[in-house]
Amino acid sequence: MQTNFTTDQLKDPDISRADGILRKCVHCGFCTATCPTYVETGDERDSPRGRIWLIRDLLEGNASSAETAGYHLDRCLTCLSCMSTCPSGVDYMHLVDIGRRHVEKTRQRGWMDRMRRRLLVSVLPHAGRAYVMLMLGWLFRPFRVFLPQTLREMLNVVPASMPRFDRVGSKDMIYPADSGAPTHRVALLAGCAQRAIDPSINAATIRLLNRRGVDVVVRRMASCCGAVAQHTGDEDTAEKSMVETIRAWAEAKREGGLDAVIINTSGCGTMVKDYGDHFAADPDIASHAADVSAMAMDITEFLDHIGLGEVNAEHNHGLSVAYHAACSLQHGQQIRQIPKDLLRRAGFEVLEIAESHLCCGSAGTYNVVQPELALRLKERKLKNINAAGADIVAAGNLGCINQLAGSSAPVVHTVQLLDWATGGPKPKGIRTSSR
Repeated sequence: MQTNFTTDQLKDPDISRADGILRKCVHCGFCTATCPTYVETGDERDSPRGRIWLIRDLLEGNASSAETAGYHLDRCLTCLSCMSTCPSGVDYMHLVDIGRRHVEKTRQRGWMDRMRRRLLVSVLPHAGRAYVMLMLGWLFRPFRVFLPQTLREMLNVVPASMPRFDRVGSKDMIYPADSGAPTHRVALLAGCAQRAIDPSINAATIRLLNRRGVDVVVRRMASCCGAVAQHTGDEDTAEKSMVETIRAWAEAKREGGLDAVIINTSGCGTMVKDYGDHFAADPDIASHAADVSAMAMDITEFLDHIGLGEVNAEHNHGLSVAYHAACSLQHGQQIRQIPKDLLRRAGFEVLEIAESHLCCGSAGTYNVVQPELALRLKERKLKNINAAGADIVAAGNLGCINQLAGSSAPVVHTVQLLDWATGGPKPKGIRTSSR
């Protein structure tokens, strides 16, 4: 793509980087076929190629494009399916971040949109606040038809039932290996919203790792990866969360060493693996950020590395699993086969889901800030999942699990099934009778 930035514009690091990314795009259009929003709307501006054009015009100084660019960038899921498809290696992930940062400086959002985003940033990254807010939402959920549309849309994503609050991450803890000298020592991102919605995911992760001889270190200050704030346009809050998390893990490594940083929410994993890039120009934290990114592993990556251990095939009772590939795992981290291979090793029959490359519509906070498109994508995904006819649906991301709760089969985290198959408890909602 041809660009026309001035010498002064190119002095801006963001614009300089964007220039290099933009020039790689050859307008081939391969990305349009795999872009969920373009598939749904048919609007070129809702495709990666169209958004790239809008970002270029915006950065070149076309002020009149700010509102249009902002509208269509907001509708982007950042699922990164386009990056899996692009033959030219266009770094859309960082380009869209640059575009959004620029939009936030040049476009005034409506007051309701601003309030909704501020609420999300002030609540979701804090597990305790998120739990209280979700509990209130759960109580008001039956009355949502009487509430204003914005509140009604937010209540639609509240879980149908509320578990106990997850205490993992409330304080610094080491969960020791079950027996003998530990073979590995890892840090676990306890997470924020996940602790409020489904504590069984962290519990299954820790049990499985401890059973495999792994010491698990949890740090209270490593509580949020920063993704929620970044997704909603609050760069300062996002960076504060990132820095706190990086420093907490750097301290844990100094104290006893770390073999890996384990993440069981794939959206967070994509963010953490990008810390090194994000802070590359910050001399105060660049080396620690790069170190954390290098150590970061999805839980399935790490289990593939150390081995699953002894499997009790009787636990599975011939159950089939439809594996839902979270976008942040298959596109953001390029992890596609490992989770399915682990499930097969655990004795499950793994079934494929049609259009597995398309997003389910959760995408961090997308189902709250873009509810109409999110609902269309959700219904499309549920139709494909139900058509697979599996006994269980497995996913590696809490947002997807919550989004797909309407499936005809119970939806659980992949690590919960692996924990069950190797000696842990049966995940809630699973029926053990074979088809």
